[in-house]
Amino acid sequence: MVIQALCFYLFSAVAIASAVMVISSRNPVHSVLFLILAFFNAAGLFVLMGAEFLGMLLVVVYLGAVTVLFLFVVMMLNINVAEMRQGFLQYLPIGGLVGLVLLVELLMVLGGWAISPEAAQVAQVPTPPPEQVSNTAALGQVLYTKYVYLFQAAGLVLLVAMVGAIVLTLRTRTGVLRQNLREQSFRTVDESVEVKKVQSGSGV
Repeated sequence: MVIQALCFYLFSAVAIASAVMVISSRNPVHSVLFLILAFFNAAGLFVLMGAEFLGMLLVVVYLGAVTVLFLFVVMMLNINVAEMRQGFLQYLPIGGLVGLVLLVELLMVLGGWAISPEAAQVAQVPTPPPEQVSNTAALGQVLYTKYVYLFQAAGLVLLVAMVGAIVLTLRTRTGVLRQNLREQSFRTVDESVEVKKVQSGSGV
């Protein structure tokens, strides 16, 4: 028990410190690297809780695909952080309002256990004995039965976030050649090919 408690406090402290560095680091590449460290420690916490499937899923999916994709996107886009922070004060009231709403929701969730103690009993999910079902099967039974609507809502939130990320990357940049498919499709032979008559023994 002592070793488990020490591992819990170690993983928790490093995860919190990494999360703080993700949002406070000035270099986007450093933020992604701290995010990788935070995911590693979160996976360690999942393993300590007995959710080995979630821990390995976090390592394989998020560290092996999503975070590496973030890193490549940040390095390829060459984001100008100073330019992005110019409109910080302009969107500060909206961001503060959204943060306030999220804070109120978190306080309502955390305070709900003290306001109505019976909510803790309602939220409990009967867990089968470990020898009867595996960790993955138990997770699937809970996720796709009791929390199926929340699971679908999380998928919609991720879809909206993906569309927003695509819209943010499609900003107008000067000096970049872009294809105009309409002009290319309606070009004629006279506009595309120029025939020159070259005299024998002379250049073009």
